[in-house]
Amino acid sequence: MTIKHYLQFSDFTRDEYAYIMARTTELKNRFKGYETWHPLHDRTLAMIFEKSSTRTRLSFEAGMFQLGGHAVYLNTKDTQLGRGEPVEDAAKVISRMVDIIMIRTFGQDILERFAENSRVPVINGLTNEYHPCQVLADIYTYIEERGDGVSVDAIAGKTVAWVGDANNMSYTWIQAARVLGFHLNISTPAGYALDELMIDPQDKPFFTVFERPMDACKNAHIVTTDVWTSMGFEAENEVRMAAFKEFKVSAEMMQYAAPEAVFMHCLPAHRGEEVDADVIDGEKSVVWQEAENRLHVQKAVMEYLLRGRFE
Repeated sequence: MTIKHYLQFSDFTRDEYAYIMARTTELKNRFKGYETWHPLHDRTLAMIFEKSSTRTRLSFEAGMFQLGGHAVYLNTKDTQLGRGEPVEDAAKVISRMVDIIMIRTFGQDILERFAENSRVPVINGLTNEYHPCQVLADIYTYIEERGDGVSVDAIAGKTVAWVGDANNMSYTWIQAARVLGFHLNISTPAGYALDELMIDPQDKPFFTVFERPMDACKNAHIVTTDVWTSMGFEAENEVRMAAFKEFKVSAEMMQYAAPEAVFMHCLPAHRGEEVDADVIDGEKSVVWQEAENRLHVQKAVMEYLLRGRFE
């Protein structure tokens, strides 16, 4: 039996995302309606953290509990992984004791080495290169807010504007654009452009790079950003503050977007830096819906990886 992992957005097909979106709505409605649903009864999720987290740990732990399973928290500082145990050995041991694994780490290569040696599905909780669960939640939120809450067709043909750093979120949005058929506009400061080595040639028709953030936002249906200094790049903070000062999402910038546009941010946010308070706390913001939907999309992913489709 082939083990299916979720290590980057392109690991699922459009058809699989169509199922995941519809399933997310079903699971969310069950939860909101106080309806017990335990398809993962007696199953265990291992959550391995090398990077700190709030939303990722809480959403995975609560999600596994809501599906009837249990979650075990492992911090690399407190395990043999933090003392030099090979990733391959850890994967072989941990995957014999649990049913599914989520990892939040630095390098994508660590995640992939772990998955190659795992006997159970592995999910990317965040790496320096990709953050598929967050973009999945973002797209589901758009479908919920501007579509019917079920069909991926709601995002097809739309325009997403990414303003800020070329980081794990931007590379994940690029993959999502190709898989789901929308277009991504990207605007980054000089010196912080996309790394060509990170881009699959088949993704190139689905995004356009703009020098000015206002141009990237023109007629966009989603305007999204992230902190200017991601985890692991704190030493560059002062330099980044100067480089990114013209890339703050403001009410003026949002006026360039489509009238029905929404603002997204994966959090945590720094008001007055990458986004103004009147934007993230304004009527176009769906940031808090995004945060909640991490819980529900991840439940759908875990259920799918362990149980397959429920018709």
